[in-house]
Amino acid sequence: MEIRKAVITAAGPSQRTLPLQTLVDRDGKTKTALAIIVEEALNSGAEEICIVVFPGDADAYRAAAGPHGKRLQFVEQGKSLGYGHAVWSAHKFTGSEPFLLLVGDHLYLSRENRSCARQLVEVAAAENCAVSAVQATHESKLPYYGVAGGRLAENRKGLYLVSEVLEKPTPTVAEQRLIVPGLRAGHYLCFFGMHVLTPAVMDLLGAEVTAGQSANLSQTLAKLANRERYLAAELQGRRFDIGLKYGLLNAQLALALSSPARAEVLAGLVELLAQEPH
Repeated sequence: MEIRKAVITAAGPSQRTLPLQTLVDRDGKTKTALAIIVEEALNSGAEEICIVVFPGDADAYRAAAGPHGKRLQFVEQGKSLGYGHAVWSAHKFTGSEPFLLLVGDHLYLSRENRSCARQLVEVAAAENCAVSAVQATHESKLPYYGVAGGRLAENRKGLYLVSEVLEKPTPTVAEQRLIVPGLRAGHYLCFFGMHVLTPAVMDLLGAEVTAGQSANLSQTLAKLANRERYLAAELQGRRFDIGLKYGLLNAQLALALSSPARAEVLAGLVELLAQEPH
């Protein structure tokens, strides 16, 4: 399976301005969050990138993408009908091809030379099916994420055969329906904000939109799990939700601490802490 296209969603009312925020990347270069996300997609091998935006936001996003702006395509989500609808808004762009899906309010930090998106794309290509990136996450964070349940796939570490997907379940519901053998107690496979999806996902979302229903991606992925082989993969990396309180700060610190300037950053933090009153 060849993944040539990537979709980045950024049309949510609370999400629109987040990709425009500025950070300093691991190489010490000042960039917008959007430029960093676009580079994540490009590093996966994607050749075409479409961003789903709120009406009228395309020019600001094109400018924020810097040198990558000219190669981007945009589609507007005219009505706020849910995340699934935002994804479906790009169905003409994806056509009959599989695609990489990223969200505009997450940044990623890989623990190896391959980017997180590249890791995911390679798993999807090798397994020839849809794959969602996941991260074992404590139950206290369940209100923020979609969660996958299932079992270890063919005794392969970090790869799971998905049997169920729920959006922001309570710990009680998660314990009843989403326990995955092998994970630490109280931990679940929460979505990483990154998926490789097959054309079947757009078909399922389109059926809901046509029927006038609110298109929910997690519910659609649950249907996908009953329709075709669908996997979840733990990647060698971390996600940073810049929409959370101090999320942008945490992402910036992580980028700085993984850069060649790590010693300088640590020294500055120690000095700052030493100056704080006890």
